[in-house]
Amino acid sequence: MKFRLKKVEIDSYKESVAFVRRGHVICPCLGLHPMDRVVISWGEKRNLAVLQAVEEDFLDHKEIGLSEYAFEKFDVEEGEEVDVKPAPPPSSLDLIRKKIGGGELSKDAFRTIVRDIVEGRYSKIELTAFVVSCTINRLSDEEVAYLAEAIVEAGSRLNFNGTVVDKHCIGGIPGNRTTMIVVPIVAAAGLTIPKTSSRAITSPAGTADTMEALADVEIPLENIYNIVKKEGGCIVWGGALDLAPADDIIITVEKPLNIDSEGQMIASILSKKVAAGSTHVVIDIPVGRTAKVANPNDGLQLKARFEKIAEQLGITAKVLLTDGSQPIGRGIGPVLEALDVLRVLQNKEDAPHYLKEKSIFLAGELIELSGKVSVGEGTSIAREMLESGKAFKKFEAIRDLQGRRDSLSLAPNHFDVCSKNSGMVSGIDNRVIAKIAKLAGAPKDKSAGVYLYKKIGDHVKRGEPIFRIYADNDTTLGFAMDFAEKQGSFLIK
Repeated sequence: MKFRLKKVEIDSYKESVAFVRRGHVICPCLGLHPMDRVVISWGEKRNLAVLQAVEEDFLDHKEIGLSEYAFEKFDVEEGEEVDVKPAPPPSSLDLIRKKIGGGELSKDAFRTIVRDIVEGRYSKIELTAFVVSCTINRLSDEEVAYLAEAIVEAGSRLNFNGTVVDKHCIGGIPGNRTTMIVVPIVAAAGLTIPKTSSRAITSPAGTADTMEALADVEIPLENIYNIVKKEGGCIVWGGALDLAPADDIIITVEKPLNIDSEGQMIASILSKKVAAGSTHVVIDIPVGRTAKVANPNDGLQLKARFEKIAEQLGITAKVLLTDGSQPIGRGIGPVLEALDVLRVLQNKEDAPHYLKEKSIFLAGELIELSGKVSVGEGTSIAREMLESGKAFKKFEAIRDLQGRRDSLSLAPNHFDVCSKNSGMVSGIDNRVIAKIAKLAGAPKDKSAGVYLYKKIGDHVKRGEPIFRIYADNDTTLGFAMDFAEKQGSFLIK
């Protein structure tokens, strides 16, 4: 059947959704119902979408509406006449049912599943079934490698000559913005480090969210090559480059479910390293009571898996277990973290000490892993790059080429949470602090978040502020304050 195309201002979060009037002839004549799939075509262009029926009169009986994501993906002008017909269910659903039953999937099976995901053949329900099946029935090392390879094959790839280095943290620790310091240090040392970073999945800020407060991160591919050629590095959002589109779609259900299973995490990280053209990668695994990895033994097992699968994918990887007992910097939320990064790069006296030292350590390990220097020399070179100001000069050059921003205003509403007793800070709950920052509005509101006055080992008096909450309005500030009151974030003895 033929319909006029209309864009509907609905954010369907990376899901192609089509809308028709309820009771329209399309449903009885073609046997279609809400949540069925349809193929919408115009000339050679095809778009798969999930059908939804609406009562509102913003569509007439001859129109079919597409959500913002579907409309952009289809790339056809409003008002054009399109054909609509039923789409068969994806054959790969049988493979997901096999995984739900505990079966192991082949390389071809993952290729088929990932292809269907990228082509929009899965609804959010079916995508969730895939994510949950891989979480409940643990992916083997072979399956993780197959999934990573399938994700890479389904997207674009960056290609640089010679040694290309990268670093990545598995996440789970607030204020861990080492990437924005490591990149300019390593680039200043003469290495190539085109960093494609993620936005937040379950955290109050991802590297791309924080960098966006200081520079554009949605950079055209040609510009990235030019920036890296001139300055040796960049810090951009990988989601704008179609490097691993399947992973970005999978994340849309991982985020609301707060799921980040080990196998999918490894496949996600390593697929993006391969797609970005990386040859040598340092992977940071923070270990701590309230980190993703709670104890060193689990960390060592994860390290072994990472290094084994990375080797299968042709990457030289070194996995480091680091201290994840508390937030790394003092700021949690994009602007607050950006301010911490600038303090470190500018060698300010009030720069967060551990953020600086951890960044130097990771950069040193990466410089050594590249083979540029002998073992034991990397840390001193990294420190010299930072403390001499060369890293800050490099960061500013990258920032200018990407498109400088100065979005560093903090949210206007704030509240200081004070200690209920005197003593020494002996523990900080990463998860609670991250939740408070998210309730305050981060990362969507870049100016919101939490600033820590105290860290582990600091002494505190009763009634003394231990952290401040920043929020854009009284409502989100109230949510964060209520949660902070009910959940103990600091252990003071």
